Amino acid sequence: MNIDLTKLSQLQPLFKLLSAGTHLNRLQDTELWVELESQRELYETLFAACGFALVLDGRGFAYFKTDQASSYTGKLTRRLALLLMLLFEYQADQGLHLFQFQQWRLDNELIDKLWQHYHAVLEAEELTSQHLLKEIFDSAARIGFLVSEDGEYRLLPAVHRYLDLFEELAQAERTDHLHSEGELL
Repeated sequence: MNIDLTKLSQLQPLFKLLSAGTHLNRLQDTELWVELESQRELYETLFAACGFALVLDGRGFAYFKTDQASSYTGKLTRRLALLLMLLFEYQADQGLHLFQFQQWRLDNELIDKLWQHYHAVLEAEELTSQHLLKEIFDSAARIGFLVSEDGEYRLLPAVHRYLDLFEELAQAERTDHLHSEGELL
């Protein structure tokens, strides 16, 4: 298949963003998103030929799927997963619907509550201050999971990747629990 590169007007910024491990978000990166959606097949074909698997999630985010992770991204991913898991748990305990996470505002008050509530867990991961939590949120903003606005953070659609994982883990735990109860009977 021949690809007419003149049809891919945003090739350079898209590749730069995605190859850096950043997530493209429909609401945050509107111009790039429109281009990616309108030329989806061409971008998928070109990126695949270069060894990249483009994932375009219908919930409004895109990324390159990769099995490779540097030690920095592995640590960031692990810490972000922990923070998001604790945030989802805390917000669920407050009666908030998890799939409405894009409406939540992570302000200093909420970060303080997370710190107080999960202090022991966070310290076990060597997150010893609220400042470190904000550094993780800042790093997550750089790769497209959050956006920082007026001193607050807002979760972006790419957070669905973590929420999906948490749901899978919860489902596996429920299944394991049912199997172990069945063995007792």
